[in-house]
Amino acid sequence: MSEKLLLHACCCHCAAYTIQHWKNLGYDLTVFWYNPNIHPYTEHQQRLVALRKMSEIQGFKLIENPNYDMVDFLKLVAEKPENRCYYCFTMRLQETARMAREMNMGVFSTSLLISPLQKHDLLPLVGKEQEQKQNVNFLYEDLRKHYSDSRRITKPLGLYTQKYCGCILSEYERYRDFPPKDDDGLYAPAPRENLYFCD
Repeated sequence: MSEKLLLHACCCHCAAYTIQHWKNLGYDLTVFWYNPNIHPYTEHQQRLVALRKMSEIQGFKLIENPNYDMVDFLKLVAEKPENRCYYCFTMRLQETARMAREMNMGVFSTSLLISPLQKHDLLPLVGKEQEQKQNVNFLYEDLRKHYSDSRRITKPLGLYTQKYCGCILSEYERYRDFPPKDDDGLYAPAPRENLYFCD
């Protein structure tokens, strides 16, 4: 019998190839949505709806955590904004590991492993922390070279595509560095001082 895997999904575009990868390795896979870092709420919902649509098209099992614990995430980040990625990974993988244990699944992982924008020095450390705390094995594999393959899967589906990683600080960085222009082709660059960001 195939080992059961709970795969945390950060978005449909990262999940597409990741789902195929673990299925091809023989895992009985269920996808799990829990992303309280994503801001604002409308953005969170757009990404969730896109994942639901992909689930309907591809037929994979999807479980959603209905809680949007943005306040808890912001409290952590407000204290040490330079550690925002650690808090972000921890909240999501902690809940994924807890859910995997409750569902008697032997392993858990995340679609974050395919994103070239994520910190692959930090992700496996957080995963192993939760592995020890929840007594569920964490699967790590560097899938970044397959990100373009994942996008080729989702592009024909016409699903919503996000423009920044997820949290409010990543949104700021995205539009600070590539600001949208107004009707006159002008914009006012955002100030860079007095904020802390991940390297």
